Amino acid sequence: MPHTYTAAVRWQRRPADAFAEKRYSRRHEIAFDGGVVLPASASPAHVPPPWADPSAVDPEEMFVAALASCHMLWFLSIAAAAGWPVERYADEASGTMAADEAGRSFVADVTLRPQVAFAGERAPGPAELHTLHERAHAECYIANSVKTKVLIVPRT
Repeated sequence: MPHTYTAAVRWQRRPADAFAEKRYSRRHEIAFDGGVVLPASASPAHVPPPWADPSAVDPEEMFVAALASCHMLWFLSIAAAAGWPVERYADEASGTMAADEAGRSFVADVTLRPQVAFAGERAPGPAELHTLHERAHAECYIANSVKTKVLIVPRT
């Protein structure tokens, strides 16, 4: 059954901004259906402060985070179904920008570095852990929605 996901993006020009000169704040907010409002901005790697806000999350970071979160949620689901109780899951994900053939920037690769701790005596071996991550990646809605190469590099 199809489901629609929403995010409300809101930006307002400040009176002192020189919009035509590209001297305007890129800070905005993203409101999600559950009530969370996230401060957002352009990446300071692309737009210098004060026009970008380094304390806010940028679209590139959200993209990396969405891939990492989706992978984790599928991993937990698959591990639970297999009877491997996960105690902790942590990831230090990163994404790298590059230029395509036309010179346009894009997120060329995302590397996930999940570190998983299992509870109790039952834990998967290295081959089973690899298979868990492969299955989680194959099921991840976000990974299935993008052309970006997503690398999974588990940590111990």
